[in-house]
Amino acid sequence: MQKMAVMADAMKQYQVNRWHAGAVAVSDDWVAEEVPVALVYNGLSHVVMMCSPQHLEDFARGFTLTECIVEQPHEIYDIEVTELDEGIQVELEIAQSRFWALKAQRRALAGRTGCGICGKESLAQMACTLDPLQNGQQISSTALRLALDHINSQQHLFNKTGSVHAAAWCDPEGNIIALREDVGRHNALDKLVGHCLVGGHTLRDGMLIMTSRASYEIVQKAAACGISVVAAVSGPTGMAIRLAEEQGITLIGFARNASLCVYSHPERII
Repeated sequence: MQKMAVMADAMKQYQVNRWHAGAVAVSDDWVAEEVPVALVYNGLSHVVMMCSPQHLEDFARGFTLTECIVEQPHEIYDIEVTELDEGIQVELEIAQSRFWALKAQRRALAGRTGCGICGKESLAQMACTLDPLQNGQQISSTALRLALDHINSQQHLFNKTGSVHAAAWCDPEGNIIALREDVGRHNALDKLVGHCLVGGHTLRDGMLIMTSRASYEIVQKAAACGISVVAAVSGPTGMAIRLAEEQGITLIGFARNASLCVYSHPERII
């Protein structure tokens, strides 16, 4: 069972002074909102992340899977979202065995808009223990171009505010199956994963497109849910490239304007 609360607006209008060619005009501007979102597992407060206040059930489910708190979606029994004065609280009930494992390695983690691993207590907590992906989906460069050509029209929050990231899941033909947006790129990916798993999509059968840079936590989260092809509009970091190589992920950067750079496992691009 899943209970839902009314969410705060993901964007609001603010008055702005616009300067252009020496002239100034006062007008309203759409601005993306971010709120603290607390994830609570079986009554235990675990993490607070700064998120766009939409699709938070998807976010909670995706975060729980990509952070390896559970291994399978069915180990999440219930999600309840409550809007509080100081932010939003998401309470999850998970399998007791997973909760005890989480409690044993409990950490205080304060999420930031720009980083998915800020506040972890030790270097050992930075990665799940995962087996490298084998085989994986082959993607044509034509399909990737098709997806990139259509992704902007589905970024409704970005097109209004210009200040959020998007994560899109595409089939091998380049059709965009689902897209989620957030002020944090890793949050957008968690929301996408949560949505796709509820919808029964097999994440190995297609590709992930990020409208951000490809940093370490993006590759880590992709590996945790079996995504074998990750394409980013901006560049990758060196740590992301090394992790993608180790995990068997095809990592693509600067995917735009009919060009791309493949940094690892180029055999999947045909």
